[in-house]
Amino acid sequence: MILYIITNISIMSVKLGIAPIAWSNDDMPELGGNTSLEQCLDEASQAGYIGIESGGKFPKKSSELLPKLSQFNLQLCSGWYGANLRKNTVEDEKKLIQEQLELFKDCNSPCIVFAEVSGSIQGDPNRKLSTRPQMEKDEWLEFCNKISEMGKYLEDQGMPLAYHHHMGTVIETQKDTERLLDNTHDSVKLTLDTGHMLFAKGDSKSILENYNERLFHVHCKDIRKDVLEKSLKENLSFRAAFLEGAFTVPGDGCIDYEPLFEVLKKNNYSGWLVVEAEQDPAKANPFEYAKIGYKYLTETLSKSKIEVFKN
Repeated sequence: MILYIITNISIMSVKLGIAPIAWSNDDMPELGGNTSLEQCLDEASQAGYIGIESGGKFPKKSSELLPKLSQFNLQLCSGWYGANLRKNTVEDEKKLIQEQLELFKDCNSPCIVFAEVSGSIQGDPNRKLSTRPQMEKDEWLEFCNKISEMGKYLEDQGMPLAYHHHMGTVIETQKDTERLLDNTHDSVKLTLDTGHMLFAKGDSKSILENYNERLFHVHCKDIRKDVLEKSLKENLSFRAAFLEGAFTVPGDGCIDYEPLFEVLKKNNYSGWLVVEAEQDPAKANPFEYAKIGYKYLTETLSKSKIEVFKN
């Protein structure tokens, strides 16, 4: 008698999304302010992406947003929420996030990309990179307790909090990020942004290896090394650095993503990889750069034998 053994082989796959900031910048309306939402969604879809993060031009009602996304065969794959927990109570912050929370739940977003922006210098052209806000020991304790409460609340609502470290904010460096994760509840997840981590002289691979259980979302942002070095040497403002061209899409900068994808594969990551690169659309055509990022990611993922999920 011949026995046939059937083995189910699980092949890891990820989803590719993009952020609308390449088309228009909510913090600087003069950058892409005349670009329509329809153009953004159409070009994102044409470039190959199946998801897009939310932006200022997006409808705030699911009854309007879902049909718009469906028209271009896209899913909502998260979006930014800027918190002020250093100033607000947790109850106040719950009220402020409620509208976005309900929208994201209705649209089946995987998470909310959450960041503390109180005292942030990211939008101030007169504040140098070295002047970003920092917390003393006592404030760290209070802040982490508040973030934990928000994490538990959002988890109970079925919408994970995926914390985004960001240049110019209180959680900027690898050390900041690790301290936050080490001192908050497990419901507080992580959005790893490869560009912001490198800008802050951190090591994304180390974060991926040591905080796999907390990783929930990935922003694939690349860095132009020469602009990064100039920005740090001259202590530019964050705004000046990105207007100089510090950020770009994967495949157009200095970050090698293959070692990062190998770690993701080892850890069976199956979430979203979101291309996010704030650039001046007048200098960096959003559609062309979206295609560059998609091509690089799909080719590099293929080398690591990771499939890209298709609609």
